[in-house]
Amino acid sequence: MTAKVICAVNQKGGVGKSTLTMQLAGTLARTHSVLVVDGDPQGTVTKWAAAAKKTPFPAAIAGLANAGEMLHREVEKHLEGHEIILIDCPPAIDSVIPQSALLISDLALVPIVPSPPDLWAGVAVKHLIELSQKQNPDLIARLVINMLLPRTRLSQSVLEIVPTYGIEVLETKLQLLTAYRESSAYGGTVHEMGRRGAAAVAEMQALADEVTELLGL
Repeated sequence: MTAKVICAVNQKGGVGKSTLTMQLAGTLARTHSVLVVDGDPQGTVTKWAAAAKKTPFPAAIAGLANAGEMLHREVEKHLEGHEIILIDCPPAIDSVIPQSALLISDLALVPIVPSPPDLWAGVAVKHLIELSQKQNPDLIARLVINMLLPRTRLSQSVLEIVPTYGIEVLETKLQLLTAYRESSAYGGTVHEMGRRGAAAVAEMQALADEVTELLGL
């Protein structure tokens, strides 16, 4: 079976690309064979997995940031060995890595924080995705609302604007929960946190269900 490829992309740092990648990978790895490609020279997902002490991270990790504009060619080598491949891209829209990752991706996930500056910064990502779809017409793109504070007036106002962004929004929204940060500290996911991670587990499972449905898995 040829792997389905998902990339997390946004030009802005601090929107949770790596957290989204690793938490989604850990959730999907419970039922699928998953590879995480670290395409960010900062090596966040590689360091995350390396922090695991007792239990190894549930998905395989491959550091391929050095591949640069040939990242998609390196990912191609792994397509037959896994069911799902997730690529964590660097927060730089002019980097050749997101451009390369989008060429081989089936699904681009764009995490955004519900604030006006984050929406403004995301315009360049939309343009990059549209350019990539000319070369990769099967590429699907979806926004993922991240770090949501659901009861604030600002969040509600921004959520009303998001549908005009031009990229469809996934129904699942990820709240600003401490479990996401805590689990990264020991190289794991929210699934290992018991009751403290229950709310985050429910969110990630809902997100995984949406993603697998989109990809026909």
